[in-house]
Amino acid sequence: MAESVWDYPRPPLVEPTGRRIRVVLGGEAIVDTRRAHRVLETSHPPVYYVPLEDVAPGALTPTRGGTTFCEWKGVATYYDVSAGGRRVGRGAWTYHDPAPGFEAIRDAVAFYAGPMDACYVDDERVEPQPGGFYGGWITSDVAGPFKGGPARGDG
Repeated sequence: MAESVWDYPRPPLVEPTGRRIRVVLGGEAIVDTRRAHRVLETSHPPVYYVPLEDVAPGALTPTRGGTTFCEWKGVATYYDVSAGGRRVGRGAWTYHDPAPGFEAIRDAVAFYAGPMDACYVDDERVEPQPGGFYGGWITSDVAGPFKGGPARGDG
């Protein structure tokens, strides 16, 4: 049975997951880990944060400026992501000094699924959260509707 994102808490919850998280760009696996955390927030599919040391060396370049602020997690900074001859500007982000309650994701990296070749939870290819602004990963075990996309219903 799928988890409803409408049952996720607000403020969000951060929890470890042993699921296999993979990110592929330019035909190269730049992340393959079972040491991620996921952030669960009402109306959003999970966002997966992977340890920086589990990202392929050289795949991330810090961007200059351009931070964003999350009311729950704090100030996010961004990375350009490069591998296999491809480059995605601002394709990943991190919290160097997260707000209390989110210390587990300090310096961990989250990736936007849309511009990558593919992102996987276990062996399932994820769909990006609609709208391009949010970084949630949609799999068959989460149910929406999701923030960022059109409302869905029976009529």
